[in-house]
Amino acid sequence: MIDLRSDTFTRPSPAMRQAMATAEVGDDCFGEDPTVRALEARVAELLGKERALFCPSGIMANQCAIMAQADSGQEVVAEARAHLIHYEEGSLAAHGGLALRGIPAAGGILTPEELRAALRPPSAYHPVCAVLALENTHLDSGGRVMGPDRTAELGQVGREHGLRVHLDGARLWNAAVALGTAPAELAAPVDTVMVSLSKGLGAPVGSLLAGPEAVVERAWRIRRRLGGQMRQAGIVAAGGLHALEHNLERLADDHRRAAQLAEGVGALEGIRVTPPESNVVMVDVAETGRGVDQVLQALADLGVLLVPFGATRVRAVLHLEVDDVGVEAAIEAFEAVVG
Repeated sequence: MIDLRSDTFTRPSPAMRQAMATAEVGDDCFGEDPTVRALEARVAELLGKERALFCPSGIMANQCAIMAQADSGQEVVAEARAHLIHYEEGSLAAHGGLALRGIPAAGGILTPEELRAALRPPSAYHPVCAVLALENTHLDSGGRVMGPDRTAELGQVGREHGLRVHLDGARLWNAAVALGTAPAELAAPVDTVMVSLSKGLGAPVGSLLAGPEAVVERAWRIRRRLGGQMRQAGIVAAGGLHALEHNLERLADDHRRAAQLAEGVGALEGIRVTPPESNVVMVDVAETGRGVDQVLQALADLGVLLVPFGATRVRAVLHLEVDDVGVEAAIEAFEAVVG
């Protein structure tokens, strides 16, 4: 099978498994796991923040970061198709009592003008807006990349309105590689940032949030309240350290293969492909005369797995377990199905 459903389907390499098996561990609830401490220090350094906190998942890391900066009954604003709004089970509302409001942006990335126009003046009749949440890369628009200048512009507008700024950077590593810049430059304009280890980097578990010491200390308590406190977590933290050391630069291979897949599939009649900026390829099959479920089943019968992404789109995500041969096979499968 050529599994293009997500970059979360990667499995740890033998070398990563060895690093995990030999990791030095301790009770992280007491702050005594040296491998977790090393991972948190490394991520804080890479992102240019005072402190980082290891969490089991990106959804939990996003919650911890935002709930540490907003009170129950307040509002969080984000682009209308943000992962935070559509794919996180209303977790901020359920656990933090926070309202989420989406601001539409045609390409998935807000402009300063769109944000400024959507932020309401203070009123006794509206929720107090506390946090602006950004996303980089922006998944729903096809893994679009937001550069540091736009991030800084949006952050400035947010601060003009008294907002804290959080960055959902589940694939921030991809954005940094695509732009040829350091992750810290992309994170510099925001207060807090979340990054994932279990997507393109290939680690089996974990995300981290990073930010100011005082905010992360509050987030530590929220993580515990949510049940995210782990004991000998160095076993999985070691996988993250190995991934950061060995799998960051190779993300460029995934981006190249995403462009290769998009070019090959996009040349087929009835197919429209969003030009990828990172490792995500969105394929619209509306004009093929076949439904999404039909296309996906036909591809699966040929050994290629994708996922539906809306009424007419299917999604492919490139990762370290799909090589050039796999990309060519996926293109050939599309040709057989819709050609």
